[in-house]
Amino acid sequence: MAVKTIEDLFIHELSDIYSAEKQLTKALPRLARAATAPELKQAFETHLEETQGQVERIDQIVEALGIRLKRIKCAAMEGLVEEGKEVIEEVDAGALRDAALIGGAQKVEHYEIASYGTLSAIAKQLGYKDALPLLQATLKEEKATDEKLTILADQVGNQRAAEKSKAA
Repeated sequence: MAVKTIEDLFIHELSDIYSAEKQLTKALPRLARAATAPELKQAFETHLEETQGQVERIDQIVEALGIRLKRIKCAAMEGLVEEGKEVIEEVDAGALRDAALIGGAQKVEHYEIASYGTLSAIAKQLGYKDALPLLQATLKEEKATDEKLTILADQVGNQRAAEKSKAA
């Protein structure tokens, strides 16, 4: 289906983020297992629960608007997930890997923030009153997760990695 109207764009973007969220639900358990800091493991586990709720919100939007999502694979998330796998394979377990995992997770959050911000703006323009609060709730969660990751980076990941580097 070609994107020819703003409605088409909304469906395309919603389909893309749906794929992204589904990919993330598969990647987050792997990230949690690879993290060494308990706080980081917990953050990944908590975000998995949130992500599952975000998928449910998209399902609610689809139902409320009576639309069908396109079967597409989000290439951006696929690349971000692949980067996470590379970190796990190439960086030894410990503080440095945790710092790298946090950085990768923030890339994911920034992608999601951009996606949900775009979807919210389009939904508002189209008058999708049932979809808008659901999209904005997810956008708020993504921003909160990004803030939590920043705190983790400052308190856990980057600080511990720097301390280990100085000691080496």
